[in-house]
Amino acid sequence: MLALVGLPLLTLLLVKTRGSLSLEGQVLLYLLAVVVIAGVGGITVALLSAVAAALLINYNFVAPLHTLDVAHADEALSLAMFVLVAAVVSGAVELAARRAHAAEQAMGQAETLSTLAGADLDESETLRDVLERARRTFKMQTVVLKRLNRAAGEWHEVERAGWPGQQPEPLRFDVPIGDLRLVGRGPALFAEDRRVLHAFAAAAQTAFEGRQLTEQVREGRNLAVADRQRTALLAAVGHDLRTPLAGIKAAVTSLRQPDVSWSEADRDELLATIDQSADRLDGIVTNLLDASRLQAGALAVQIQAMALDEVVGAAVLAVPEAAKRVDVDVPDDLPLLRVDPGLLERVFVNLIDNALRYGGPQRVQITARAGAGSAKVEILDHGSGVPAGERERLFEPFQRLDDRSAVSGVGLGLSVARGFVEAMGGALAADRGPDGGLLMRLRLPLAGAATSAGGTPTTATVGSEPAGGLQP
Repeated sequence: MLALVGLPLLTLLLVKTRGSLSLEGQVLLYLLAVVVIAGVGGITVALLSAVAAALLINYNFVAPLHTLDVAHADEALSLAMFVLVAAVVSGAVELAARRAHAAEQAMGQAETLSTLAGADLDESETLRDVLERARRTFKMQTVVLKRLNRAAGEWHEVERAGWPGQQPEPLRFDVPIGDLRLVGRGPALFAEDRRVLHAFAAAAQTAFEGRQLTEQVREGRNLAVADRQRTALLAAVGHDLRTPLAGIKAAVTSLRQPDVSWSEADRDELLATIDQSADRLDGIVTNLLDASRLQAGALAVQIQAMALDEVVGAAVLAVPEAAKRVDVDVPDDLPLLRVDPGLLERVFVNLIDNALRYGGPQRVQITARAGAGSAKVEILDHGSGVPAGERERLFEPFQRLDDRSAVSGVGLGLSVARGFVEAMGGALAADRGPDGGLLMRLRLPLAGAATSAGGTPTTATVGSEPAGGLQP
């Protein structure tokens, strides 16, 4: 367009100013126009423009005018030299443009290679990043990494960047990398792009291997955690389950001795030992089963409207000695809660039992108040407390305040309590009490618009994995 429009316009301009410029000046202006055309359209268009310009000069400015004849030999030589110089200059401009483009492309390739060489390729998302970078670099529609399934003898897709849409582009490259293939669809590639393409293929292979290693490390870590939990569970079963069983066995054996006459007081004491040991055994087994249900996601939550004071009262009665050592300050006019009464009672049983066993001989206080959309419950003991950095560990399975303590327990009570509370949409956290003891804070949802009309229970199956995860 520049040649077709620019040369005629230049000719009209020079015709109007015929007397002001010499032939040499006119030739130089045409030469400038040809050089500009060469820079824009390349050498082919420039050569055609040079010939066209020579004909325009001959027709309009060389005597005899308006013919293609040349009256003087020196003017014919000037026209020939004009075409030759225009061709040489156009070739130089074309060569410079090609070299500039090649230098720019080489710089881009070097930057890409440097980026790929320095990339951290061990993250799970890096493979997709490499494919997306290759897609943008080569302006591909899609770039896909495929892997050979040797058992089936088929290639299946590992990762993809881009989407084919309704009209998939032609296949432009298919680079084999062992059991992998890097496949791209889009515009045609240049020969100099192949080196960068192989660099992308190597980076994709490294990223894929990094992803596999990351998955293996994660799987190994999970297995190690499961192994530690099994070890802890066996240790707990070996000690904490054996202790109440030993008490039951000893008391029953003593009562069955035919040669011993037990007094009424002794008999009552042995029966009390059996009862307490059976309760302790039942509590341990119940916590183990509850933790397994949480881990397996098989916890059935029966949500309904319930009064908090009723649940707390039932929990206090279910814990031995709680009625004598627990002060309850739960107003009976609190709004109804949206909870599972059975699960919430188990939560309070575990929290009260933990406070009585580890909080020293002092009394335990339970207080509650209503907040905006939830009820706040606090259970405070007056023991030695727990350091701030260790409080979160209380909710991990098989963790006790002091694993060397003589107080028995599997260490699942608080883990199960948090799992139950979170399954009901609440929260449980440990804090420091006013006198340094342990303060358990609960947030429980209030009943309202979310509760079924008439308080009808709603059922859901919820999985809430305790920290560390108990393998069922």
